[in-house]
Amino acid sequence: MAKRALIVVDIQNDYFPGGKWPLVGMEAAADNAAQLIASARKNGELIVHVRHEFPTAEAPFFAPGSQGAQIHSKVQNIAGEHVVVKNHINSFRNTDLAELLDKNSIDEVVICGAMSHMCIDAVSRAANDFGYDVIVIHDACATRDLEFNGKTIAAAEVHSAYMSALQFGYAKVVSTAEHAASLQLTT
Repeated sequence: MAKRALIVVDIQNDYFPGGKWPLVGMEAAADNAAQLIASARKNGELIVHVRHEFPTAEAPFFAPGSQGAQIHSKVQNIAGEHVVVKNHINSFRNTDLAELLDKNSIDEVVICGAMSHMCIDAVSRAANDFGYDVIVIHDACATRDLEFNGKTIAAAEVHSAYMSALQFGYAKVVSTAEHAASLQLTT
């Protein structure tokens, strides 16, 4: 049986309505992430919260020490759960994430959070490259509209494009309900 860790990436206040960088569907994604956290706690799995902080106060969001950079109350870590603070898109870059996973003999990671097209994509690909089996919970992730070449790409399209790319070669991509059902089958 796989030794699993849940990695909750950047579910922070600035990504919610009223924050400096609100995402489409962040409330629903956080609700699903909260379900994943509750399940991981019940099963005694390693939970790692990743919190992004830009290195300077001039950052467009997640400024150092700001309320916006704090983990949202829906997914707040509790005593004993690890919080990895990162300054880059990839949660493994210049952090102790890989060391923490290896120290706990983790071979499978379940990933949720934000943004689908940035930090979720980066951590999922890196985790795969490091040899972990990767599961991304698509409805526990969120993103925002993007612009390219004068065209607006809706958040739902951005999210779908990135989830399909991850599913193609880097991760198993499932819903919160599908993941819960798979856990019931293995217990």
